Amino acid sequence: MTTMTETSARFREFKMPDVGEGLTEAEILKWFVQPGDTVTDGQVVCEVETAKAAVELPIPFDGVVHELRFPEGTTVDVGQVIIAIDVAPGSGDAPAPAAAAPVQEPAAEPEVEAEPKGRTPVLVGYGVAESSTKRRPRKGAAAAPEAAAVAAAVQAELNGHGAPAAPTPAPAVPVQGGRPLAKPPVRKLAKDLGIDLATVVPTGKDGIITREDVHAAAASAAPEAPAAAASPVAPAPAVAEAPAVASDSARETRIPVKGVRKAIAQAMVGSAFTAPHVTEFVTVDVTRTMKLVAELKEDRDMAGVRVNPLLVIAKALLVAIKRNPEVNAAWDEANQEIVQKHYVNLGIAAATPRGLIVPNIKDAHDKTLPQLAEALGELVTTARDGKTSPAAMAGGTVTITNVGVFGVDTGTPILNPGESAILAVGAIKLQPWVHKGKVKPRQVTTLALSFDHRLVDGELGSKVLADVAAILEQPKRLITWA
Repeated sequence: MTTMTETSARFREFKMPDVGEGLTEAEILKWFVQPGDTVTDGQVVCEVETAKAAVELPIPFDGVVHELRFPEGTTVDVGQVIIAIDVAPGSGDAPAPAAAAPVQEPAAEPEVEAEPKGRTPVLVGYGVAESSTKRRPRKGAAAAPEAAAVAAAVQAELNGHGAPAAPTPAPAVPVQGGRPLAKPPVRKLAKDLGIDLATVVPTGKDGIITREDVHAAAASAAPEAPAAAASPVAPAPAVAEAPAVASDSARETRIPVKGVRKAIAQAMVGSAFTAPHVTEFVTVDVTRTMKLVAELKEDRDMAGVRVNPLLVIAKALLVAIKRNPEVNAAWDEANQEIVQKHYVNLGIAAATPRGLIVPNIKDAHDKTLPQLAEALGELVTTARDGKTSPAAMAGGTVTITNVGVFGVDTGTPILNPGESAILAVGAIKLQPWVHKGKVKPRQVTTLALSFDHRLVDGELGSKVLADVAAILEQPKRLITWA
């Protein structure tokens, strides 16, 4: 099954699929093909970012790329066509494909035959919800001839020539709510320069405002300041004039909240104000755990897998959950029930270039130490490469966040939505510690356990945290308690 439609026997279109669980939109991060490129069935053509992860999209048929409908950085609704493929190149005359340079704006769409109503087919392994998204009509020659003539004359005057300069060709863009026509980068430039687009005379094709138009408007507005300063009024102190000419863009940077970052914000707010959080702390001597880690690195059974303190901490938490199974639960608000889980999907918080994500190891409770080490290694590598799938982040039950890698002693972590507890692990440092009646330098860390007080009372939460600490202090309990 594929997310596509047929424009004719020759041209086929590929739609943005729902690559997650009921997601409604995705941002095109990168195109791997350009118009004129040959593609084959299963070839990845672009990478998109949803509210959960970055996903590569393969094309489901062979052919030549005819058109890319959206530029990189555009957020596209599920169900919208993102690419058109010529599946029978050379079979006859066809509209020339767009230039092979990176696409800048959505091009005009070819006529498409009406599609039968019903469920939209999607990529294999993905599901999709019915979408009522409709594409707004694209308008061609939006500017009147009079406006074009005036624009040409103004540009000619600015250029200092008797004849109008040739306008820079640009692809047509949709008119939105009667606003001046301009591409997003041009709008940003105008905002940075303090230029109102409504006052700019467009010279681009179909009445589109170009970067040159904005610069020209800024240049024509610049002389106004000296004229004001030339008035006979006494000049104000230099300090008073500085704020008037300072650019806001030099003092602030605005970053659109979308994709993974937007999902993180919504999830954290929802969790913080839905589940009553309680956090408990314990400081523990982990010297023996560090010795065990060093020994495991030399163990032949652990060859080929990454061994670090997080591995032993994860195993300790799994053993603590086994001893206190009531902590592994979820709150069902709709049915007013506590759902106890008889499996542990262990989440590991990972900092990535796209923000914090929490993939989880499915059925971690059933894994041996080598299997757990292998799963942890794959999880971290996949997360750092930005290849974590939405399925890998769904269904977690408890989470570990290792803030110690940043040199932080501890914190008060917020629960991953739908989970009962999260364990924060602080930095492991050499500290003075009373050991066998004497003060000695020992490897010490601080653990913090946050839990949902609707599910976990203070006694249960304390038992879980104390068990994890006891195992890390005496790792042999991994054998006796498991």
